[in-house]
Amino acid sequence: MASPVSHIIYAKKYLEKHPMNKADEEMFFLGCLFPDIRRIDPKISRKETHLFFPDLNLDANGLDSFHFGWKFHLYCDMKREEILNRKNFYSLKNTKDFWGISAKSLEESLIYSEYNNWEKLINFLNNAPFIETSINVSRETFGLWYAILAKYFEKKPDQKSVRIFLAKQPALSEINRDIVRSMDKLGKNGKVIEILSRVKDEII
Repeated sequence: MASPVSHIIYAKKYLEKHPMNKADEEMFFLGCLFPDIRRIDPKISRKETHLFFPDLNLDANGLDSFHFGWKFHLYCDMKREEILNRKNFYSLKNTKDFWGISAKSLEESLIYSEYNNWEKLINFLNNAPFIETSINVSRETFGLWYAILAKYFEKKPDQKSVRIFLAKQPALSEINRDIVRSMDKLGKNGKVIEILSRVKDEII
């Protein structure tokens, strides 16, 4: 799995090779960020958001841009784990801490500058159109999730912003400081930094 900033960078890499018009690109980004909405609503299960598509590939046939973005998110989660396992990433100290969340947060801080249209994306997310899905997601939860992401994207993730972002997620709110401390430890490991910095270049 990856974190929000990383998913945007992965999406950017895809769009460089497969350009879309502005409207489709916005919906694609919206879909890329959708599956982790479960983080703020315990009533939404991971099965609903992450096992939605029977086949994880880059085939967009029959899908609108939002649903293809959703599928792309799941594909990237799968590919990221394949890449990290191939590089024996999880054999390195502390990389498995907190279900890998510390490493995901560190990755975000390393690659944030790869995308240069954050202001435009933030404005869109703050006014995100509600999308009906087969999952029971309320308009309030939908809007809140994208507003939280918009705030998080305002600057390169650092210890404070990561802690605040994690604190808004019920399952992580009480351990957000521990995760950030673990992230700091990982950031002192050159091999960890080297591997995480390169995932984006191999994901597509």
